Amino acid sequence: MGEYKLLKKSGKVRRGEFKTVHGVIQTPVFMNVGTLAAIKGAVSTMDLKEIRCQVELSNTYHLHLRPGDEIVKKMGGLHKFMNWDRPILTDSGGFQVFSLSGIRKIKEEGVYFSSHIDGRKIFMGPEESMQIQSNLGSTIAMAFDECIPNPSPREYVERSVARTTRWLERCKNELDRLNSLPNTVNKEQMLFGINQGGTYEDIRIEHAKTISKMNLDGYAIGGLAVGETHDEMYRIIDAVVPYLPQDKPIYLMGVGLPSNILEAVSRGVDFFDCVLPARNGRHGHVFTKNGKINLFNKKYELDDSPIDEGCQCPACRNYSRAYIRHLFKAKEMLAMRLCVLHNLYFYNKLMEDIRDAIDNDYFDEFKEQKLQEWNGKA
Repeated sequence: MGEYKLLKKSGKVRRGEFKTVHGVIQTPVFMNVGTLAAIKGAVSTMDLKEIRCQVELSNTYHLHLRPGDEIVKKMGGLHKFMNWDRPILTDSGGFQVFSLSGIRKIKEEGVYFSSHIDGRKIFMGPEESMQIQSNLGSTIAMAFDECIPNPSPREYVERSVARTTRWLERCKNELDRLNSLPNTVNKEQMLFGINQGGTYEDIRIEHAKTISKMNLDGYAIGGLAVGETHDEMYRIIDAVVPYLPQDKPIYLMGVGLPSNILEAVSRGVDFFDCVLPARNGRHGHVFTKNGKINLFNKKYELDDSPIDEGCQCPACRNYSRAYIRHLFKAKEMLAMRLCVLHNLYFYNKLMEDIRDAIDNDYFDEFKEQKLQEWNGKA
């Protein structure tokens, strides 16, 4: 069982630490996304330590298809397989129910997929998702749910959320069973439940109340950043957070931009993840203290300054914008690697600065200053 300790609270803002079998996570935290047990862009687990990553996130559905969770288990679990001794969170495959909507069918027992790799039929329900995640041996397993597109008709959302609740019960029972088996990779594996309900506040609140009674290790807000506006997302976070247990971590799934993270921290969120910094980096879009820049822009052709002046990431300490732009133009893999390292460092450092600001009672000022700098108004 994970132990969440609230170190400081200022309004809704929370500063905590979460004890796990793979180390203590300082929150608020951004989890670096390595879908297939690797960060896209040739970034190793050794690099992750250098850029101050606390938690790595991998994907249940993708690792089940390749190399296969049974293989990962035979290799001693995901930590050993990818050589990472800090916490790992695995998402449940529930998001793929949304993102692969063209090749899946949802039933009460679970979801029937056609593999996006070779078309073969795959079935995943709550029990299967827990079995795969148990084989992977992650620190935190996510419950299997349906991620609903926004907007969706109210009647559909109500039916879906009720099924997600039934699936959560099944996840909890199955993970308890798996954790008690002698050959389980990580017998301390934790379960986070996921709040759904689209953009309907009342459905969200009812669902939050229901799952809060299950005494899980943590709680996520799912089904956001999938089509609604930022204002709608903030409205739902405001509505839901007060109804989730305040003595457990709260995780906003798949979010987002640095500005979204600041807004969500101010609303009481502890955990974040997003593919955005790595994906942007692979396309030459990098974050700086003055907002995002595109290194493909011709104006950087003779720019001998680092991506972000004063940044201590491996890219900024050693290379210029002009050189990295040249690497992209020459289609050298090193370009992607340096920009992904920079963007992930930017996010990890942002979280450190957020924690410092909360510790030292100036988070509100910090948030306003950052938002002005990123919007070019400072």
